[in-house]
Amino acid sequence: MNPRIGFLISHPIQYYTPIFRELAGLCDLTVYFAHRQTAEEQAREGFGVAFEWNVDLLSGYRSKFLENVSTRPGTDRFGGRDTPGIAREIGEGGFDAFVVPGWGLRSYLQAANACRRAGVPVFVRGDSQLLARRGFLIQMAKAVVFARVLRRFDGFLYVGQRNREYLRHYGVRDERLFFSPHCVDNDAFRAASDAARAAGVQRSPGAKRILFVGKLVERKRPVDVLRAAALVRARGRAVEVAFAGSGALEDELRREAAATGVPTVFHGFVNQREMPAIYAAADVLVLPSDGTETWGLAVNEGMACGLPAVVSDAVGCGPDMIEQGRTGAVFALGDAESFARAVETAISLDAGMLQRHIAARMAVYSPRRAAQGILEAAAKIGEKPRQG
Repeated sequence: MNPRIGFLISHPIQYYTPIFRELAGLCDLTVYFAHRQTAEEQAREGFGVAFEWNVDLLSGYRSKFLENVSTRPGTDRFGGRDTPGIAREIGEGGFDAFVVPGWGLRSYLQAANACRRAGVPVFVRGDSQLLARRGFLIQMAKAVVFARVLRRFDGFLYVGQRNREYLRHYGVRDERLFFSPHCVDNDAFRAASDAARAAGVQRSPGAKRILFVGKLVERKRPVDVLRAAALVRARGRAVEVAFAGSGALEDELRREAAATGVPTVFHGFVNQREMPAIYAAADVLVLPSDGTETWGLAVNEGMACGLPAVVSDAVGCGPDMIEQGRTGAVFALGDAESFARAVETAISLDAGMLQRHIAARMAVYSPRRAAQGILEAAAKIGEKPRQG
């Protein structure tokens, strides 16, 4: 008999849909959404433009929208998702296990508390990583608070190496840790990018294209891309830069591009269906973010489309996705010269070797493996007495 699994997330998110579809084929799954996001709310979440995702996020699995009673809906504040109705769903759902993606929203703790009352094992699947060291008092306060929060969960689904290190740092024992990797729909991105290449892509002849995908905001450090590209060009390599995203730094980036003389394309916000063609036109994906980039799923997307990736040493996915000199390169955060050398490494990789190593990464960081990790955790924890 297939296990009955419940899953709560803040709203439909394109990166979760492939996992839900895989899970739905392996268990009796119900997904709950804590809010029905509007186009205007997407803009306020930092995308800079109002939009609806142009891919299907809801088919292939059973789902239900909860009533969000928050007077100020949002994902940037604890009370922005408030769904007391989740308690009844869990109490009457007959679940063998339940999953939430964190504890930063009231809805998630409402679900965890309801699971404890109903005797349902509850798991958290997040991607936090240890950032720059904080002051001693802040570290002590976090240790005390997190110890209490973590006791609400029976198991922890870690998405990568740094997330595992984070959880172990706060005292989670190895037997409560289960690997459920961050992923995207690898097959869909690969097929669509191959089709785009076959149809022909527009780009400057002879130049290697460096692609940045994401919000044009300070923490993602997009200006560093142009500074590194200028150094590469100064050493005689023909490169250009493309930005796919919108945000507050666009005007500054345009001024920097003009000042450095780096040929630059600004795509603006690009919806999901058009992204594979953007990747197909590039030669390397770059992500120079600081440590608040707890993963960087654009790296998964780019690699699914066959691109090497260059990331800063603060980006969460680095230890998992980047094999130095094989699937890309890692550089020191904020160091333009180190960034430039990493780009030169990535654009010089042997194509055959690159694709073999990318294929090996994608086989691990896939929706199938993420779903299997959830089911393995549910089966293992379900055999044990509940933690106190």
